[in-house]
Amino acid sequence: MILRRQTRKIHIGKVPIGGGSPIAVQSMTNTDTRDVATTVAQIKNLQDAGCEIIRVAVLDLDAAVAIRTIRDKICIPLIADIHFDHRLAVAAMENGAQGIRINPGNLGGPEKLARVVDAAKSHVVPIRVGVNSGSIEKDLLKEFGYPTSEKPTALIESAMRNVRLLEEQGFEEIKISIKSSDTLTAISGYQQLAKLTDYPLHLGVTEAGGLIAGTVKSSVALGILLHQGIGDTFRISLTRDPVEEIRVCFELLRSLKIRERGPELISCPTCGRTQIDLFSIAEEVERYVQTMKTPIKVAVMGCVVNGPGEAKEADIGLAGGNGVGIIFKKGKLYKKVKEKELLETFLAELKIIEGLEQ
Repeated sequence: MILRRQTRKIHIGKVPIGGGSPIAVQSMTNTDTRDVATTVAQIKNLQDAGCEIIRVAVLDLDAAVAIRTIRDKICIPLIADIHFDHRLAVAAMENGAQGIRINPGNLGGPEKLARVVDAAKSHVVPIRVGVNSGSIEKDLLKEFGYPTSEKPTALIESAMRNVRLLEEQGFEEIKISIKSSDTLTAISGYQQLAKLTDYPLHLGVTEAGGLIAGTVKSSVALGILLHQGIGDTFRISLTRDPVEEIRVCFELLRSLKIRERGPELISCPTCGRTQIDLFSIAEEVERYVQTMKTPIKVAVMGCVVNGPGEAKEADIGLAGGNGVGIIFKKGKLYKKVKEKELLETFLAELKIIEGLEQ
């Protein structure tokens, strides 16, 4: 059983963060925020995939103003990502941003930060102090060196310095992230930070890479931290359609038995006994189960000889070969069909389980 780190609780819109709340899954759009239609379309795809909090880049005032229209068309809380310009942070909150991500030290000094904090208090908006290895202050780098797994001190000190800037303004609705592109640095950094503060933590490995490399690096780092009870929100950052990030997030949570959403898909790696186009079938089944919410185990197996037995714990599965396809439940034969009808019949069975067909 995983024992969660005890933290303060904040709220991003209606989503509770920390304080024993479920670990929230986040993503970020890769659209131009000023293009409202395209941004909304992407967010709706992310909503359907299970995304619970979305972040958008605010590059100028037009992007900040666009937040109002975007918020009116989506169902999940929206965080505005701000760099350097305090006016954009204020404008984003005035236009409905339910959270902001800033580095308080790069907004231009105490007076400008005070204006951001005043707006956050007025609009009841939490602030994420977001520090990356590439954005650490020069004096901290000079004193502690570039963060490594053996010594992530500069990363931690930068975060806590910026937290103190907010606390000095009487603001404590804070979430913290310290991201590195190095897996081991991210792990040790968050482990040490978790001992220093009880603010909720947002986990992530920045610039993780494409689908394979990014999934592996992020899953290793975040899997270790989540298993240790560290982390209250997280994002799997991929150079990919952000919907893929959500898929990886929930598979990671499922593998740790933290949360479940929709079916778990298991499939055999294929061998010389495979006599059907299992790759194509598996892709189609995977595509469909992404739309399902029922938490069942689905199996796609390559041969009728060993498939059902190997996947006997699956709620429902398929296997085929030599012109024959079978659908099995809990390892027992349920239905036999022609191989060419196997996929269509199986998808129909999944729809029945989901309550979409009788």
